[in-house]
Amino acid sequence: MSFLSKGNNHKKFRLFYATDIHGSERTFRKFVNAGKFYEADALIMGGDITGKMLIPIISEGNGNHRATLQGQTEHLTTHAELESLTQRLGTLGLYYKTMAQDEFQTLSADPAAVRSLFNELARQRLVSWVDLAETRLAGTGIKCFVTGGNDDDPEVLQAIHRDDTQSFFACEGKVAYIDDEHPMISLGFSTPTPWKTPREVSDEELGVMIDKMMADVPDTAHAIFNFHDPPSNSTLDTCPELDWTTDPPTPIVKAGQIVMHGAGSKSVRRAVEKYQPMLGLHGHIHESQGAIKIGRTTCINPGSEYGEGILRGCLVAFENGRVEGYQMTSG
Repeated sequence: MSFLSKGNNHKKFRLFYATDIHGSERTFRKFVNAGKFYEADALIMGGDITGKMLIPIISEGNGNHRATLQGQTEHLTTHAELESLTQRLGTLGLYYKTMAQDEFQTLSADPAAVRSLFNELARQRLVSWVDLAETRLAGTGIKCFVTGGNDDDPEVLQAIHRDDTQSFFACEGKVAYIDDEHPMISLGFSTPTPWKTPREVSDEELGVMIDKMMADVPDTAHAIFNFHDPPSNSTLDTCPELDWTTDPPTPIVKAGQIVMHGAGSKSVRRAVEKYQPMLGLHGHIHESQGAIKIGRTTCINPGSEYGEGILRGCLVAFENGRVEGYQMTSG
């Protein structure tokens, strides 16, 4: 099916792509607004959309609160200070809940309850994001396609799968047509990481997933790969090599220099080389912003600075199965 009206076969199409926002409220709002700002026809989010941490805000009575953030305990004595903290937590992609000391102690002793609360707060934020996208994009004709990433819990991701939306579409694991002639397949799983994130599979399994989806793509030359994991050794996957035996994992240093390596997927690279889609959209490795060619395929990783409230993205123009140009953005 197509999410755009018929008769646009020869229209130059513009999509805006971003990824790895990790729960950041400010960054997601910028993403939704980017459609109008960049005059894009579609918005695509490439995964890792949920946050990583829950911050308890302890109520001490008399309007006073305290919270520990990044190893520092902050004491809040006014409503303005509390509001400033919650806004900062939202920008950082962190979840929070205000609670009394006894509730905090009870929760701290129950890891299962902590995980349940985290998932519920993450779901609530995703629901609010879907509602925001529906409101902001209503009547614009701009469609918003979103997939999860390896950091996103499958249970939490259910919040973006809705049947009542007109502008926001969860697109993972299926063929979604960006226009009448450009199909996109999306995959948020990654190869194993030292952090043992919720959605990791072997590189071989990743390849099987890709081939299964490709069986439903009628025209590979016009296709878009929205794969969270970048192709291996592509410069879109360059990051410090880590020692997985330490907790937390630490960079490997040789001759006084941090060892860099390609942490991407061999199966993703093989798929790009085999099928030669028009465009590959990737993320996962925040520090490896760039764009390269693998054969005829333009592959892009816009990078991520979500913790600063900065939206990194890429505006891509294409027509008739050919990328006409792209521009990295930051703001």
